[in-house]
Amino acid sequence: MTDRTAERVGEAGRPEWGEPIGFRDGGLVVPDHPLVGFIEGDGIGPEIWRAAKDVTDAAVAVAYGGRRAIAWWELAAGEKAYRQHGEYLPAWTADALRECRVGIKGPLTTPVGGGFRSVNVTLRQTLDLYACVRPVRWFRGLPSPLRDPEKVDMVIFRENTEDVYAGIEWAMGSPEARKLIDYLAGEFGVTVRADSGIGLKPISRAGSERIIRRALRFALENGRRSVTMMHKGNIQKHTEGAFRQWGYDLAEREFTERFVREAAADAATVVSAGAAADAAGTVPAVILKDRIADNMFQQVLLRPADYDVIVAPNLNGDYISDAVAALAGGLGVAAGVNLSDEVAVFEATHGSAPELAGSDVANPTSLILSAAMLLDHLGWGQAARLVSAGVEATVAKGVVTADLARQLGVPAVGTRAYSEAVVSSMHTSERD
Repeated sequence: MTDRTAERVGEAGRPEWGEPIGFRDGGLVVPDHPLVGFIEGDGIGPEIWRAAKDVTDAAVAVAYGGRRAIAWWELAAGEKAYRQHGEYLPAWTADALRECRVGIKGPLTTPVGGGFRSVNVTLRQTLDLYACVRPVRWFRGLPSPLRDPEKVDMVIFRENTEDVYAGIEWAMGSPEARKLIDYLAGEFGVTVRADSGIGLKPISRAGSERIIRRALRFALENGRRSVTMMHKGNIQKHTEGAFRQWGYDLAEREFTERFVREAAADAATVVSAGAAADAAGTVPAVILKDRIADNMFQQVLLRPADYDVIVAPNLNGDYISDAVAALAGGLGVAAGVNLSDEVAVFEATHGSAPELAGSDVANPTSLILSAAMLLDHLGWGQAARLVSAGVEATVAKGVVTADLARQLGVPAVGTRAYSEAVVSSMHTSERD
């Protein structure tokens, strides 16, 4: 398919009544009928997308009485795109997301050990979606391995474009791997086994600073108590150790007196960033700390209340966001977004589960809560709160899909019935 043909295919599905979202002075300018891109996803993607769309549209209608509505524009990516267009990520999809500035997607399949490159990673790098942000909060009624799961309220900021996810690697025995092994031995005296695959782990100061800066700003703007940098700097001193140091340097340089190091913090004088200065003029501050990666996993289990905002390089961020999600019901209820400075792509944080496709058993909560984040990103906070309240009320009543029902020992409902229950609970919440 030629590029021009592909462009025509993309334009054919564009709703005529939608208006592009603008961008001015570092923020979105959102019309009443914004054009928002969506990617159904693979496997269970179409089912959970329909559920999320129904809930989102209902929340907007209830909140704004028909004055506002989202014009959804279907974009192509993943297996459906390959069947229809012969490629997993047509160029026009990335162009459309740049135009929309806001999009949402279901899960996309990525082969393990071979096959095509991850569409998720390609999207992040093509659009420079450098920040993966995942808020994790426990809702009453969700299963948890913790005795006090209500203490779980964390937001993870994961760097999204560097580290081992940069995709710089060569297979064992390839000419490139052999050449690099020889070069390391000849130039630096470094011995690498000849039967090794070779990968590089770039972590830059610029990439580290922008994700850490975003996490620090979020903490200040949202009244969070602490920011923890997660790293393996005791071993990887010049990549993850540098990430840690660049974070401390950035806070000292750009956020003077707004952050204090954990070692210097006095609990009696450090107050929440969202609080006003007290009568004595105490400056609002947030505690900035760091934890070695392996210790971090122990800490979120044993002392979840001590952790508020976590910021990490790519691989660590991937691990810890899934681990923290398990403390509050699992990936099926974990929301997420990938952000650049101008584009936001919200997503289900779990896999495509092709074995469940078409059986009306998948849990759509992750994508529904990601849609709530999307509404909040648009500045439509009333609708976002309705979605969150609808999910929380539904789960509290024990109305859940099979993945959660097995853990809770309650009867399961199907995907569609669950989304209908969320909409019903949302209406009840609005009347209350």
